[in-house]
Amino acid sequence: PQTVASAVKQLRKYDIFFATIHGNNSIMKAAAAEKGDMKILAVTMLTSLDQADANDLGFKVDIKDIVLSRAKRALEIGCDGVISSGIEAPELRETLGAKFIIVAPGIRPIANVDDQKRTVDVEEAFRNGADYIVVGRPIKEHAGFNSPKEAANNIQHRISQLFDQ
Repeated sequence: PQTVASAVKQLRKYDIFFATIHGNNSIMKAAAAEKGDMKILAVTMLTSLDQADANDLGFKVDIKDIVLSRAKRALEIGCDGVISSGIEAPELRETLGAKFIIVAPGIRPIANVDDQKRTVDVEEAFRNGADYIVVGRPIKEHAGFNSPKEAANNIQHRISQLFDQ
């Protein structure tokens, strides 16, 4: 907790909107106590993990239950939002309301073939309740596009179409 508190305090020097943390209650409390104007987002469950992985780690409950439990605690402690697969976003919104941020990683605009196991596409993430998405490899690897810029423009276009409806 002390290391996280120190790191978050140092981040306040910069024009940073979000900081992501991954840890237990004391780590989340430490980050929330030092956040200033920054928004602290708590990781719920990595999108590279599925139910079999959770079971292997000793979590003998449904991933949705883990995500919801971690999100509830993060918000009670003072975090501003969560990092969570778009798969769990509807239940988070239904249970916890709209007054927190959901950032959905693991966005795969086309059929997924990499190590991310709990993925959604651009449209599904936002329809499910995400406020922001994280898109890395689909842009960097730009499959089906001539450049990363073209892949990113395609995603921006999809987002625009979704919200212009």
